Amino acid sequence: PSGYTWIEEYVNSFFGAQPSPATVTPGPPPTVTQTLALTLPPVPVTPSAQITFAVIGDYGTASSNELAVANLVKSWNPNLIITTGDNNYPSGAASTIDKNIGQFYHDYIGSYSGTYGAGSAINRFFPSPGNHDWVAANLQPYKDYFTLPGNERYYDYVVGPVHFFAVDSDSHEPDGVSQSSAQALWLKNALANSTSPWNVVYFHHPPYSSGTNHGSTTGMRWPFKTWGADVVMAGHDHEYERLLIDGIPYFVNGSGGASLYSCGTPLAGSQICYDANYGAMKVVADSSAMQFQFVNRSGTLIDSYTFTGSSVTPVPVTPTFTRTPT
Repeated sequence: PSGYTWIEEYVNSFFGAQPSPATVTPGPPPTVTQTLALTLPPVPVTPSAQITFAVIGDYGTASSNELAVANLVKSWNPNLIITTGDNNYPSGAASTIDKNIGQFYHDYIGSYSGTYGAGSAINRFFPSPGNHDWVAANLQPYKDYFTLPGNERYYDYVVGPVHFFAVDSDSHEPDGVSQSSAQALWLKNALANSTSPWNVVYFHHPPYSSGTNHGSTTGMRWPFKTWGADVVMAGHDHEYERLLIDGIPYFVNGSGGASLYSCGTPLAGSQICYDANYGAMKVVADSSAMQFQFVNRSGTLIDSYTFTGSSVTPVPVTPTFTRTPT
């Protein structure tokens, strides 16, 4: 047809005539701002591959503290970022969500349409909702802003050797937050069907916390290990804590940007509680082990822990952490 080039004629000789150029809608031209997303491993990656993921919590404040943590996280070049809730302070509003999240993490967000630059060619940002996100009716700004699996409130996905389960621990969740709720039944069944080396469950309200502001949310003490979880992560209390409960690690990670809280009297099973600075978790996982590190915004390694399933091995670090007495 008129307008065809010799290249098109060559292709047609193998595959048949192609649509006229007049009927083809061209895709967006490549831009320099997309280079970062294109050079990073896709999601999912090969199940046997090693992946790095970052964990942030209680971060969405559009503050210098959030900026420092975001810069730290990006320096690790993680395959993905997960959040333990409270993504958009103070009230989960549509008017603040891009400023609080996209300003710092847009290059990890798939289908990004905010004002701070290009998003990711694939989604690499997987939040869980917190109580501040739920202040907005029906969690609507959150659901409109992100493109997530399932119902977007709770969902699962696999990246490399890790099967991730994002849970909604807020009392506004329509499918409930009790151990016998529809949401809990979904998690129990999904964990039972997982074939991944590692199952990571994360949400906002911590089942166990030595923090003085909120403390433990006992209603979220679901039988995670019995159901098949290897690790449980939460936020809500604005400090970092690692606990060993029922033979698996539980983490509280709420130091991503909002005002810090204080550690209190340690719960049974608490290994470390740190409330002196902001920071994030870096997790490196392959098919045989997961290494968890908490690094503060100054780049100081505060805690390191390697989990192999049958045992947990603490890695000694300089004791720069604090446990503020009550």
